[in-house]
Amino acid sequence: MAHFWSSIRDSRGFDALLVWLALGYLTVFSAFPLVYNFVISLQTVDLFSLASFDRPFVGLENYREVLSDPVAGTVLWNTIRFVVLSVVFQLLIGFGLALFFQQDFPGSSYLRGLFLAGWIMPALVVGAVWSWILAGDFGVLNYVLRSFGLIDENIFWLSDHQVSLYSVIIANIWLGVPFNMILLSVGLASIPQDLYEAAELDGAGAWQRFYTITLPLMRAPLGAVVSLGIIFTLQQFDLFAALTQGGPSNASNVAQYWSWQLSFQTYQISRGSVVSVLMIVFVIGVAAIYTRSTRYEQNY
Repeated sequence: MAHFWSSIRDSRGFDALLVWLALGYLTVFSAFPLVYNFVISLQTVDLFSLASFDRPFVGLENYREVLSDPVAGTVLWNTIRFVVLSVVFQLLIGFGLALFFQQDFPGSSYLRGLFLAGWIMPALVVGAVWSWILAGDFGVLNYVLRSFGLIDENIFWLSDHQVSLYSVIIANIWLGVPFNMILLSVGLASIPQDLYEAAELDGAGAWQRFYTITLPLMRAPLGAVVSLGIIFTLQQFDLFAALTQGGPSNASNVAQYWSWQLSFQTYQISRGSVVSVLMIVFVIGVAAIYTRSTRYEQNY
């Protein structure tokens, strides 16, 4: 025992202790839930068998049932649109704001702080605010559009199957833009100003400096923002719970919300686990592609 505590007091022993504590934490709170979720996806688990542990092994049967479900195609298409549109517009708007706040003008730090205020709000609170903005009968957005004569009748943004998904996308873009702005601002700040000054002396215009200096040197930050944006967007659950609950008739349902519905509304826990496993595999693929690309850039 004395030898143990003496090794802990040694710097190398303390470092080893921290590593083992981190591994223990990851094992208990990350690895075990992932493995347990995968095991459930291979069994028949519902509300009654969850506590009794009477769970017949069915192999990939649950995967076949989920993939052949008519709802799966709708959910997949909704998820693709939700992720692509959210990530693209978060990136474009965030990059534009990052470039804007790189300029030196009075009050820039205060304006940047105002943008960050929306990002630190819980997603459920953001969803509540947007539900008020997008409300069909008394919403702020309909009032503004009617005031400018752009619409004659109220649009029911959250209950119309044609626009409900796009309403959640708009709210998610608003929520994610500040995060993109901050990460890209850090990348822009790391670019040496001497490069811009030399290019300007050579007669390069603003667009030439952007395409020849900014974009090439921002490749790694942009890749990180896109990868993290995909992962965070696939994790977005609260906005759907606050705004549309996947409706109407699955018009705004996405994979992460469908997984919750299967597990906790219809108690098809095995099928809900299947959806989450497929999402995890996709996220791991995105992370692997990003890691490989950054390693390739470092080598070359």
